[in-house]
Amino acid sequence: MIKLMRRVGIAGLLSLTLLLGGCQLTTGTSSTSSSESTATSSQTTGNGNTQQTYQQLAKMTYKSGGAAAIKVNSGKSTLAASQWKKSKIDYGNLDSLNRTTTDTAYLSKANLGRSEGRTAQTWSPTGWHNQPITVNGKRVYPQNRGHLIAYTLSFNLTSDGQYRSGEDGSLDNPKNLATQTAYSNQKTMQIYEDQVRTALEQGKKVIYRVTTVFRGNELMPRGYWSQAISTDGSVNFNVYIWNVEPGVSFNYATGRGKADSSMQVAGADKVNSSQNTNASRYSQSTTTTKQVERELVKYGYKYVKKALN
Repeated sequence: MIKLMRRVGIAGLLSLTLLLGGCQLTTGTSSTSSSESTATSSQTTGNGNTQQTYQQLAKMTYKSGGAAAIKVNSGKSTLAASQWKKSKIDYGNLDSLNRTTTDTAYLSKANLGRSEGRTAQTWSPTGWHNQPITVNGKRVYPQNRGHLIAYTLSFNLTSDGQYRSGEDGSLDNPKNLATQTAYSNQKTMQIYEDQVRTALEQGKKVIYRVTTVFRGNELMPRGYWSQAISTDGSVNFNVYIWNVEPGVSFNYATGRGKADSSMQVAGADKVNSSQNTNASRYSQSTTTTKQVERELVKYGYKYVKKALN
C-alpha cells in the first residue's frame, strides 16, 4: 500500500472524505490510497490509458471490506467517442513476461453473442493454477480464466480483432485472457459489462477498453482498469476493478491463494458511473467467507457444485 499520510490532521480529513464517498489519488503525489479511493489523472491523453495512472493503480493495495471497484478520473471515461469508425478489437501484445496488456474494443450490436455451448478453454494465463482451496470446510475454485473483453461482446470478429461475419467470440485468445478471481470476473466486472451489453442491444455503438494492472513482475493482476464510452454518451464509466475474492487471499507474484477468513469484499454497486448501471441486482452488504462457496456455485462451476454435495 502506498505510504500512509503522516499528519494527523490530514488523516482525519481523509477519514471524513472516505465517509462521504472516497478519497482522491492525484497524479504526481504520494497521497495514501485505499480500496475506497478514487484515482484521477491530470495528464490523461487521447487514448485514455496513461502510464502514470497505471502506475498509481498498480501501487494501490486492496483493504479488506472495501468496495470491489473504485472510480478513476471521477468515474468518467477518457476515451474519445469520435474514434469509433468500425467494429473491431485492438488486442494489445503480451508483454515480456507473457502477460496481457490493454484490449480496446469498438463494438456494435453485431458483436453480441451467447455464451451457451462454448468450448473449453486451454490457454493458461500467467498466475493460473486452477487450485482448489478449502473455505469454510468446502473445496472451491476461486480463479477464472477471465476475458478482458467479454466473450459475448466479441462475436463476428477474428482472432486479430477484425470484422468477419460468422466468427465465434474470443474464447481462448491469449491476448484476451488473464488470471481473474471468480468474484471479480463474475460479479464485479459483469456490472460494467452489462452496461456495454445493454447499450449494444439498444443499437448503440461503444468503445470499451480493459487494461490488466500488474505490480512490478507479478504474474496475477492486482486489478482491471475498465472504461467505456458510447457514441451517444449514455454509457460513460471509468473504474478500477479489484482482483480480489472474499475468503481468499492471493500471492500476486505467483497467483497462488489461501483461505483467509479476514478477507471480505463489499458490493461493487457502490460505484455507479452511468445511467445503465443496474445496481439493484447486487447487494451492498459485505461478502463473508461463509458465502463464498454459495457464490461460486451461482457462477456455474459444475465441479464446485459436485464438491459441495
